[in-house]
Amino acid sequence: MLITFHSKMSGDITMFGDVAQKLLHLMGQCENVPGVIEAKDISAALTHLEQNLAQIKQQELQQNLDQNVDDKSSDDLDDDLDQSPPISLAVRAIPLIEMLKTAQDAECHVMWDA
Repeated sequence: MLITFHSKMSGDITMFGDVAQKLLHLMGQCENVPGVIEAKDISAALTHLEQNLAQIKQQELQQNLDQNVDDKSSDDLDDDLDQSPPISLAVRAIPLIEMLKTAQDAECHVMWDA
């Protein structure tokens, strides 16, 4: 499933459903599709999203630090170099954060649907 976010002040943003629903959850919004964030609630949603993403980023950083590279064989390290790193939720959220900031400045709502 794909979910598309709409705002009259910016272009549409389409995301995979699982990613969009995680971001909605991090904003403190209901994950139901379709949905809307009223203009008066954009600021709170944006704050929740940015705070939760920062917390997730910190947890991921700590997990990476806790992993001991010395325990890996050289073959494992070669395999790691061949794989692309996963795209973090924080990176995937960038267009939505920009949309929310634009909507906040314009005092308009943000909607989403499938």
